Amino acid sequence: MAASLQVNGTISGTMGSPWAQKYRGATVEDLDPPPALSIRPTDSISSALMNAYERDYTHLTVISEDTRALLGYLSMPRLKELLKQGSVNESDWVEKAMQRFRRRGNVYKIITMDTPLEELEDFFNGGVNGSGPQDFAVVTDISRRFVLGVVTKDDLEEFVKRRPA
Repeated sequence: MAASLQVNGTISGTMGSPWAQKYRGATVEDLDPPPALSIRPTDSISSALMNAYERDYTHLTVISEDTRALLGYLSMPRLKELLKQGSVNESDWVEKAMQRFRRRGNVYKIITMDTPLEELEDFFNGGVNGSGPQDFAVVTDISRRFVLGVVTKDDLEEFVKRRPA
């Protein structure tokens, strides 16, 4: 990932959000995301499916076997479609179905445990630099050396439902 963008402070895009009032200073850490489950490009699709279903995960991160660098992700809904279409088989390697992060010329938003939920909501609704909605966010440490977890918009929605008024 060539360049990174960390935005702190007020996000104007979420101030009118019906959920924004309920965040009250909460951060990604308050969502209590489960630990990330990372797989390798050479793992079988059947193994990835089994691991995702056992943990009820919708997204798995894909890391390099050598450097443990984040290469991309495997979306279970997309994988089901690819299997249904016959584009991939369960015996294929993950690399055939994974979605790679584009490193050149892209600016990625860093999502850490300290990211305010208003910023996370803005990320889900507007994507990276307003490029479009995002289904999930990879939570890393500030230096992006470790994948700590994955959060989804559903996690944010559940947090708001649980939060007292």
